[in-house]
Amino acid sequence: MTELQGRVVLVIGATGGLGSRLSVLLEAAGATVVRAGRREVAGYLPGDLREAGAAASIVRSVIEQHGRLDGMVIAAGVVAFGPMADLSDAALTELFEVNALGPIRLIREATPYLAASAATGGEPFIVTLSGIVSEAPTAGLAAYSAAKAALAAFTVAATRELRKSSIRLVDARPGHTETALSEHPIEGVTPAFPPGHSPDAVATRILQAITGDEKDLPSSAFAD
Repeated sequence: MTELQGRVVLVIGATGGLGSRLSVLLEAAGATVVRAGRREVAGYLPGDLREAGAAASIVRSVIEQHGRLDGMVIAAGVVAFGPMADLSDAALTELFEVNALGPIRLIREATPYLAASAATGGEPFIVTLSGIVSEAPTAGLAAYSAAKAALAAFTVAATRELRKSSIRLVDARPGHTETALSEHPIEGVTPAFPPGHSPDAVATRILQAITGDEKDLPSSAFAD
């Protein structure tokens, strides 16, 4: 079991539906949670994953404030709907910056500090959220699916590299979850979705994976 008491955990996307819930659950389990988000909120680290330097800035701020990093949850994301032929260059770029390149940069920047945590007896972890579209790319979500699939592929390979540093990487792939993400697409119109997962249930399941030393959370792990 991974012990969270006294551990410093960074949550990116902490203003969102899942990030906010995970922050509360991690704190309840004893972690010192550092919240980061694109929106300006008092007490949160600013961080816009559309900017190449954001990942390094966020991680550097955590180390300056706390002197260590023991875990990281990347819950930031954006979505766009509609036919791929209608997708603008601006939306395409943002989808990959926020959903793939930003998380990849964060993992790269955090790795030395997570390795240091492991070297001093910690049980460092990284949680990504590539979602069910990385398993089953979806029409009307082609570019979003591709960005999330890129993140999922990265986590598979990075897991093998990080194993030697005793850093555990968990990719969570829940199906549609009832957060506000789908209500605020960067482009296109939100389609009618069937009822999705409860965000509280998804966040609780992810926390269970963190504390239970799980190494993967496929969509089947979130079956009701």
